[in-house]
Amino acid sequence: MADLPFTLDQLRILRAIVREGSFKKAADSLYVTQPAVSLQIQNLEKQLEVSLFDRGGRKAQLTEAGEILINYSESILSQCEEACRAIEDLHNLKGGSLVIGASQTTGTYLMPRMIGLFRQKYPDISVQLQVHSTRRTGWSVANGQIDLAIIGGELPSELNELLDVIPYATDELALVLPTKHPLAKLSELKKEDLYRLNFVSLDAQSTTRKVLDKLLANSGLDVQRLRIEMELNSLEAIKNAVQSGLGAALLPVVAIEREINAGSLHKPLVADLEVRRELKLIRHPARYCSKAAEAFLNNILPVFASEDSYFIHQRSCQKINELN
Repeated sequence: MADLPFTLDQLRILRAIVREGSFKKAADSLYVTQPAVSLQIQNLEKQLEVSLFDRGGRKAQLTEAGEILINYSESILSQCEEACRAIEDLHNLKGGSLVIGASQTTGTYLMPRMIGLFRQKYPDISVQLQVHSTRRTGWSVANGQIDLAIIGGELPSELNELLDVIPYATDELALVLPTKHPLAKLSELKKEDLYRLNFVSLDAQSTTRKVLDKLLANSGLDVQRLRIEMELNSLEAIKNAVQSGLGAALLPVVAIEREINAGSLHKPLVADLEVRRELKLIRHPARYCSKAAEAFLNNILPVFASEDSYFIHQRSCQKINELN
């Protein structure tokens, strides 16, 4: 077989440029100089006899040939990284790595606690958390860039067919009020009371807001009647606004546990309104499941799941072990 016209280092550099958006940022992420990155790409283009980047704009833009090569590069590098993880497993959890994915809310409020517990039990394993949209996280699992993920949104239909999608736990969507709000003296409100409140909410175009609105509508609440007085771009900003007395909010309980326990937000019950969303574990059934991933599945996830979800999870672990 003739020598390949590229090296793994060149493919890593190409991937870094595409992910970072520029030669300079790619060089920084790889801890090399920008001239070294440029030289490798020039050599790669010379060997392939094609141009990989359109150098007319400020941002590194792939040519058609570049698009073809990056798609194969992702697959090649993913296989190489998978092989390394399999070999690292020979050390029996005395090394290795674990890449976990999560959608925005889960990744911000739930996964850091899980990873903290995992690191206590397995301090020699490096853990990387990637927080993106549910769709992007799903594709990263499908492409082998992430070992496993926990998501709260809906996956595209093609990914539902490709991946193991296992119900893991449920998260409640709850009403929170400023502690000095007149209704904060009540432990329970009526659903009609919500239409008289001023709400702080996520931007109407955000994916998370659309998911939450759909959950509320499915629970029988007329979302159009809610008075949205302010829209912000993060759950943290919304919590701060509520604590400052700027309005009420409907937020995932996982995002407000600390404030509720500290007494800085009031969480009343709302009669005849129960809004829950399902958190799901996803992984690729045909890809190698490392010992680090197995340890996370078997020893960490059950700690955070509800009792009912725990039994679902146990069945999913058995299925995963059978596939590997």
